[in-house]
Amino acid sequence: MCYGTEFTSRAILKWASENKGEWHYIDPGKPQQNAFIESFNGSLRDELLNEELFDSLADARRKLAVWRYDYNRVS
Repeated sequence: MCYGTEFTSRAILKWASENKGEWHYIDPGKPQQNAFIESFNGSLRDELLNEELFDSLADARRKLAVWRYDYNRVS
């Protein structure tokens, strides 16, 4: 199985089509068109991914769960 971004994109588009989901593209170089997710991605990277070392998948899941709780309930 191939896992490149081209194949991932095709899988997402196929899933959206099968589940009657709408798919909207943002213009290249225009992250403000999707400001919510851009903000989320920045927070995830700054507050978790750049700060933590993960010993295992289970460790990563635990740390992500704690971060997600804080992001959604505390911050």
